[in-house]
Amino acid sequence: MTYIENIYACLAAPLLIAIICLKGKPRTSLMFILGGMTACLLSSYISSFFAVMTGADALGASLEISPVVEELMKIAPIIFWLMVYEPHKMEVSIEIVITAVGFATFENVCYLTSNGAASLRHTIIRGFGTGAMHIVCGLIIAFGLLYLWDRLYLRVTGTLGLVAAAITYHAVYNILVSQTGAAFVIGCLIPMISVVLMLLLIRTRIERYHF
Repeated sequence: MTYIENIYACLAAPLLIAIICLKGKPRTSLMFILGGMTACLLSSYISSFFAVMTGADALGASLEISPVVEELMKIAPIIFWLMVYEPHKMEVSIEIVITAVGFATFENVCYLTSNGAASLRHTIIRGFGTGAMHIVCGLIIAFGLLYLWDRLYLRVTGTLGLVAAAITYHAVYNILVSQTGAAFVIGCLIPMISVVLMLLLIRTRIERYHF
């Protein structure tokens, strides 16, 4: 049995020490990495609760419950930051991605601890596939916020729309990787291809509009 709370405490400890010691941008980034890990931990509890309440099995929970819970929890630290402070829109977008990195890292560690890491092939697929998927979901929201930030009437509805898009992308990925054969391969490749395309698109927009 894997005690994810113990894993969380072990990984969070050095981050907390670094957050206390550092100042400025490095501290903020480390706080959002920790926030992403915390969101992942809480997501596991919430997803398990809803799975028990609805009687869903492991596969059903991963396809119907986890994408919604995880994407909502992933953006929660950012929403809190926006409500308390008034950060620059580019800074917000960067920290969204950093939060996704923290989330994906903790999720991968817990998964490999439970299922083993003897197969290098499986480990690479898990790391790049699922890791890239979480990054893409973060980029979807980050890219949208670059345009919604200056439009007050779009901040709420636009953010909800972006989260819905991230949830859909996440669910499609889970559906594909739960299959075998070509569907599994396509599911693993889509996030990595998406990351490259979105980075090119964001870089082009940033250079054009000087964000």
